[in-house]
Amino acid sequence: MAEIVNLRRARKQRARQDAEAQANQNRIAFGRTKAERKITEAEADKAERTLDGHRLIGRDGKPRDDEPAP
Repeated sequence: MAEIVNLRRARKQRARQDAEAQANQNRIAFGRTKAERKITEAEADKAERTLDGHRLIGRDGKPRDDEPAP
């Protein structure tokens, strides 16, 4: 025999699970100290500068001044 399921309870249980998953994501994203956030931001900035430094064509679509045109 099949198990009888109360749909209202099942919906509420799923909503609780979804809310808990969202809370866990928020804890990861926003539950950091100011120093940790600054370190992460500095690492992202450095990675972006490094990547931009390796570009042959600037962001505006023109060749960079310090590199000859391809």
